[in-house]
Amino acid sequence: MKTIAEINEKIKKGKAVVVTAEELIELCRKNDVKKIAKEIDVVTTGTFGPMCSSGVFLNFGHSKPRIKFGGGKVYLNGVPAYAGLAAVDVYLGATALPDNDPRNTQYPGEFKYGGGHVIEELVSGKEVKLEAISYATDCYPRKRISTWIKLSDINEAILFNPRNCYQNYNVAVNLSKKTIYTYMGILKPQLGNANYCSAGQLSPLLKDPYLKTIGFGTKIFLGGGIGYVAWWGTQYNPQVKRTKNGVPVGGAATLALIGDLKQMKPEFLKGASLTGYGTSLIVGIGIPIPILNEEICRWAAISDEEIYAPIVDYSNDYPNCTGKVLGEVNYAQLKSGKIEIMGKEVPTGSLSSYRKAKEIANILKEWILKGEFLLSESIFSFPGPESSYTFKPLKVKE
Repeated sequence: MKTIAEINEKIKKGKAVVVTAEELIELCRKNDVKKIAKEIDVVTTGTFGPMCSSGVFLNFGHSKPRIKFGGGKVYLNGVPAYAGLAAVDVYLGATALPDNDPRNTQYPGEFKYGGGHVIEELVSGKEVKLEAISYATDCYPRKRISTWIKLSDINEAILFNPRNCYQNYNVAVNLSKKTIYTYMGILKPQLGNANYCSAGQLSPLLKDPYLKTIGFGTKIFLGGGIGYVAWWGTQYNPQVKRTKNGVPVGGAATLALIGDLKQMKPEFLKGASLTGYGTSLIVGIGIPIPILNEEICRWAAISDEEIYAPIVDYSNDYPNCTGKVLGEVNYAQLKSGKIEIMGKEVPTGSLSSYRKAKEIANILKEWILKGEFLLSESIFSFPGPESSYTFKPLKVKE
């Protein structure tokens, strides 16, 4: 057994042994896991993919005379931000769209620009147009404002993402006779392609399937800067079926994440346009896994061949919540470029960048080796499979 405090002392002294999850897999294939668990202190992970449930809290400061955004309307480069918070606090979501965007009235919609793109432009240091319309009060007499701002002009810019870093996810296919447009990308008819979205063996929550080292307060790489796990994420579901190695077969745990947008970099926060669906934000996340014991080391060494994802039809079964799964496939097969579904060879594609995931894992590794990043102890752990916590579907009363 090791402790996080002991590992941090080694990091401070420059004596910690740190490897990426990919490197750990190779080490454990050639050596005894017990031996490796004693030698390795930290394993770094990474993922880089679209994460719709993302956004920023912004505080602009007060104009002269003052204006009350709350109860009014606020736009950033024409994209509406939620103003129902306070006088000059707003929340801009990654999927927010300009009022004049045609959406899917011109099917499939292009969704060229939205909240995710505004966030990327702010992080890039570009000027963004701030417009607000409100009602006057005795203490906030101004009714309108139109100005240009940069990230450096904003008092606080807090990236707060309610649901990121899904622990495994669906492989999306289309059994219908027409092309469909989804958040999993464009799906060609009659099993024309299969799309997935996970870094597999580098993905953070697949390296610690029971979240033994990840909890409230865990320090992470977020968008190129430092972030923290704020809570379990929305749609968190620890009850998903698992394989013998503990890995859930389908979307399970998620994380709510928080960090200072001013620390972040545009190469790790990218606005995304998903044809026929909407806009999103591609987020780079890396989580360190402290190797406290042999069990955690074994989990962190799980490879693509041992991680299975469900194949789901997005033309009928997903939109209608049937729960039907066409089969399961591992990430080694997915990354090979083709899989077999219902006797047919189907080409695969990923919405998640494995190259960027490797880059993130290596950056985090370097930060730790240089003593620039210490591990944090989570204040408490999240509900596990043994808990009564479940993710419930919405009940619709006709």
